[in-house]
Amino acid sequence: MTEDLAALAAEVGEKLKARGETVAVAESSSGGLISAALLSVPGASAYYMGGTVVYTARARMRLMDLPREAVAGMRSASEPYALLLARTARENLGVTWGLSETGASGPTGNPYGDAAGHTCLAVAGPIEVSITLETGVSDRLANMQAFAAASLRLFSKILDE
Repeated sequence: MTEDLAALAAEVGEKLKARGETVAVAESSSGGLISAALLSVPGASAYYMGGTVVYTARARMRLMDLPREAVAGMRSASEPYALLLARTARENLGVTWGLSETGASGPTGNPYGDAAGHTCLAVAGPIEVSITLETGVSDRLANMQAFAAASLRLFSKILDE
């Protein structure tokens, strides 16, 4: 994990602790880096309630309890799907905020036609937001770190509103 991710997570953690709020994470192509960053902060148990890497349809069904019918008509690397994951993480763990990421880290794109470096991020809670990020690079590790950093930046911005 980079110092940048650790610093972003510390910022988010302080905001959550000050507000007395909690978070759950559902991530895909960031491979657990969002959760790892949040958990790297001492005292994370005050705000981090759990997370999962939802990398396949089977994982989505088993870990998130989201059957095929719940995602009918959605592409997995899309803003509606990212919002569904964030909402489900929030509901399943009974937390204030759900945070999600779903995309294609590389070095190639995904089966849906998205290029490497494409991801959708979402925050679900008292405020709901989803965005699409395109890094324009095919470096898998760089994209994973960029996706995690962008997710934490988005969440930090939402916590300031």
